[in-house]
Amino acid sequence: MAQQVRVVRAKGWGLALLILLLFLVTPLPQPLHSQTTGKSASLRGTVRDSQGKTVAGATIHLQSKDSSQKQTAYTDSQGNYNVPAVSGGVYVLRAEMAGYRDTEIPALFLAPHEAKDLDLVLLPENSGTSRPASTQAPQFFDEPQFSVAGVTDTTNLGGHGSDAIVRTRESLAKETVSLGKALSPPGAAFESEKSLRDRLERDPRSFEANHLLGKVLDENGKARDAIPYLELAGELKPGDYENSYELALANAHAGNHERARERAVALVADHDTAELHHLLGDLQEKLGNSLEAVREYQRAAELDPRETYLFDWGSELLFHHAPEPALQVFTQGNRLFPKSARMLIGLGASLFALGSYDQAVQRIGEASDLNPSDSIPYVFLGKMQSAQVTTSEKIIEKLRRFLAQQPNDAEANYLYAAGLWKLRAESLDPARTAQVESLLNHAIHLDPKFAAAYLQLGILHSVQKKYRRAISEFRQAIQADPKMQEAHYRLGQAYRQIGNATEAQAELQRCDQIARESAQEVERERHEIRQFVYILRDPAPGQVP
Repeated sequence: MAQQVRVVRAKGWGLALLILLLFLVTPLPQPLHSQTTGKSASLRGTVRDSQGKTVAGATIHLQSKDSSQKQTAYTDSQGNYNVPAVSGGVYVLRAEMAGYRDTEIPALFLAPHEAKDLDLVLLPENSGTSRPASTQAPQFFDEPQFSVAGVTDTTNLGGHGSDAIVRTRESLAKETVSLGKALSPPGAAFESEKSLRDRLERDPRSFEANHLLGKVLDENGKARDAIPYLELAGELKPGDYENSYELALANAHAGNHERARERAVALVADHDTAELHHLLGDLQEKLGNSLEAVREYQRAAELDPRETYLFDWGSELLFHHAPEPALQVFTQGNRLFPKSARMLIGLGASLFALGSYDQAVQRIGEASDLNPSDSIPYVFLGKMQSAQVTTSEKIIEKLRRFLAQQPNDAEANYLYAAGLWKLRAESLDPARTAQVESLLNHAIHLDPKFAAAYLQLGILHSVQKKYRRAISEFRQAIQADPKMQEAHYRLGQAYRQIGNATEAQAELQRCDQIARESAQEVERERHEIRQFVYILRDPAPGQVP
């Protein structure tokens, strides 16, 4: 199982990324040490430039920390390299080429028998930290104090705390990404579809009518219907940027991701706009090119550091298990947009991923303060609470307010009840227990299929040794969510308490089966999410990372 690549702090950009020119040389990998007996780990990957093009002829050096093992390989005509046989251990990985700056990952761990995939991106020697005058980032945009050096498989996340913490961290990252989709700005208002069709009947070759109808159809969720009108408008006026952009966007919405990417790449050559780079970021992510995606999101934010672009850049980093760079981006976003709740949520999710739980709660609590009736921050607090053995008074205070704001919201009742239950003393407080039970019953009344509320109610009655009531509630939880592993486990334990060994064994076996299926699903998802390998450098004097 692959191991997580750890973060390294380095001064300056000497360890940053390089771009290598496409160099049509295809030598075979040449190990410096020919003895490979007993060496069972391997390393392979692809070298690309910042535009996503593969790079041939790059030299790849892999050297163990104690210098006892050295291997050298070269990328082939497709930009691929392969170091086939090395012992497990910690290595320095370096890519180099004459005329370009070296890039280095100073601490790369290879486990015995591990086959690790690690892609790299390279920047030109003269890229430095400055940009050409025509592409300078706005002065109020802080230069990031990190660089994404490559990507690798995510097969062993490790990190802070228990498996519950790790899974919650992943869940929060996914939920943070979803906020970018949920809060996308609505489209502009145009003429009605009917009026535009009437215009086209009178003048089928009207560029404006074809363009606007295509845009309206796309905005109304009819992307496939929109494409022919936008294509005809493009034929009528080939050089129109807005129509070309809308055509790429419609193809993206229609699921034609490769076609949309090709159109956007062609367009960006003459129009270096933030919206194009942001669209390319979306498309590269959908096509599985996560490294190219994060660079496009970064470029969009540099050209136009609006709230949406900064948020999507940060959430892309967080989603790919790079919480420290994500924290930098969300911190900058919070400075520029202090009233953005989702920037604060991104900050909180990043802090949680780094193990700073109290600070995470503080930030998401601040998000809830911006709009106390918005349920999203409270849901994040609830997820954090569920991963902890205990809760905090800060979380309880916010959840109490959520309930006061929305007393007839099932989730508000459940989250507050779950928090109070975690605050209980070792000897049960009858008044608090009664309050928790009342809240859970109200949540179930509001949502009769609320599996988590049934589960919590069953736990409460199990603690009170009211096993037959608990069994009924666990069964209702399973009816609402058949794959709820904890409900099967607790139902089995409750059956055991009343002496029903047969049912107890059946439920515990079902629990084990769900656990195996769940582990396989988690493993599959982790393999699909490429993990960013990143390097941190010290901030400039007076600059907050």
